[in-house]
Amino acid sequence: QVQLVESGGGLVQGGGSLRLSCAASGRAFSEYAMGWFRQAPGKEREFVSTISRSGVRTYYADSVKGRFTISRDNAKNTVYLQMNSLKPEDTAVYYCAGRASAYSESYYYRTQDYAYWGQGTQVTVSS
Repeated sequence: QVQLVESGGGLVQGGGSLRLSCAASGRAFSEYAMGWFRQAPGKEREFVSTISRSGVRTYYADSVKGRFTISRDNAKNTVYLQMNSLKPEDTAVYYCAGRASAYSESYYYRTQDYAYWGQGTQVTVSS
């Protein structure tokens, strides 16, 4: 089992940047594919980005492609989400998720694919 704790959220003006971090503890972090999701008030949780165990393969939602970058440091048991050119519509609670992956280059973009979730961190983008 793995425990996930997000940090780095906050209030930022439109066009600004934030970097989210997700620290993992428990079983070997390098065995887990990781993802970021978000949930705005009154909306369903939606996929943002995912990264394979090795960190080589990544995938993004169209709404964030070119603005957000996911990365991981397996030595530090941490996954990151660099968010640039933020828009008010990016306002949401951002969740880190993880799942064991048998294949080093697989990634996952459905909420039901993930077994472990963090508690979330609020990101608010003002116009």
